[in-house]
Amino acid sequence: MRFALTAVVLAGALAAMSDASFAAGDVKAGRAKATACAACHGIDGMSKLPEAPNLAGQTEEYLVKALNDFRSGERKNEMMSMMAKPLSDADIANLAAYYHSLGKQ
Repeated sequence: MRFALTAVVLAGALAAMSDASFAAGDVKAGRAKATACAACHGIDGMSKLPEAPNLAGQTEEYLVKALNDFRSGERKNEMMSMMAKPLSDADIANLAAYYHSLGKQ
């Protein structure tokens, strides 16, 4: 019985940790940070330029990965690399939470 309870608690903790990096973003802080993104991606997450993708409704996981890849140089785009370079992990989580919260429009 004790082993089963320990296993359930451990499984729950592991499940919570696997989602933590994507659930940690602050939507309000992300909206404030998104003002720098609005010229291309729109404050509503709908692109204002043909070469800039819509971000509204994207999954947090995708947005976090994309911004981390631009920041590290793994993904190449001159403008996005420049914009992502100064972002902190918290900034990235907040932006991802904000754009995800907009839903697909």
